[in-house]
Amino acid sequence: MTASRRYFVSSAASLAAAGWMPGLAHAQTAWPAKTVHLHVTFAPGGVTDAAGRLLAEHLTRRFGQTVVVENRPGAAGNIGAGFVAKSEPDGYNLVLVLEGTIVFNPHLYDKMTYDPVKDLVPVGKVGDSTIVFVAHPSAGVKNLQEAIALSRARSGGLSYATAGAMTITHIVGEMMKQRTNANFVHVPYRGGGPAVADLLAGHVPLGFVSAASVHQHLRSGKLIALGVPSARRSPTLPDVPTFEEAGVTGFAANPWAGIFAPARTPQAVVERFNSELNALLATPEVRDKLAGMGITATPIRLDQFAAEIRRELDAYGPMLKQANIRADSS
Repeated sequence: MTASRRYFVSSAASLAAAGWMPGLAHAQTAWPAKTVHLHVTFAPGGVTDAAGRLLAEHLTRRFGQTVVVENRPGAAGNIGAGFVAKSEPDGYNLVLVLEGTIVFNPHLYDKMTYDPVKDLVPVGKVGDSTIVFVAHPSAGVKNLQEAIALSRARSGGLSYATAGAMTITHIVGEMMKQRTNANFVHVPYRGGGPAVADLLAGHVPLGFVSAASVHQHLRSGKLIALGVPSARRSPTLPDVPTFEEAGVTGFAANPWAGIFAPARTPQAVVERFNSELNALLATPEVRDKLAGMGITATPIRLDQFAAEIRRELDAYGPMLKQANIRADSS
């Protein structure tokens, strides 16, 4: 039995055992009584890091205790998530991840130091974001089909930057490559910030990045938007066509950001954090600032978030298998 199949055989039981359903963990009082550490799975300078720092600032006020951000990038979120998964389940170490860490990685990695379902519990969904396929003007392409055609014609193909190997930006790039027979060559970075920096410098011609991280550069003409792999056009990039509109069909990706705690974290702590986070996300100030980062604030209940995760775990397994996308298992 493959690692992926073993994962699914036990997934439902694992969700319950890890406390993903209300009422399965013991309560804890007087939390927080000291500094809370929010571990971000990307390098400083990117949208995920900026969102984490925004939330930490406002949660500090709400909790009356300091919430500090610590960056733990690498391995498509596995380094930061794995660290928190092995931390004491007392609510003082949490991790901010993108969707792929939880719903892609179990299908992509043969060997992981933690199980995203057994070893982590969701404490809140931050919101949904948009990614965009962009080009540096020196690449000489103005739309998606031109980029595909040039990659086929040029010896060695065209390189594209992402926030890292096996991140959702990488997965979308590889799925598009397979659907179009484009000759795109992946160049992984340790976060969206470094990827955008090299795109702007012209060191890499193409990139899959968060819309917010390049919005100002698209307006100034320093980068060119080729398309968004979304089900519908982005409100922040209304003039940019979807992949479907540009002739690349069969998939869409709107990655979410969420916060997780170690499994067996007391349910009272999980519910307190979720309540405070949802209240914060409903405030105009935070909602508008997240929107400026390309993130649509999505305050939802814990059971709704857990159900969404379960649906995506089931949906992405066959999709990734069909695309034959795997991480290096060495």
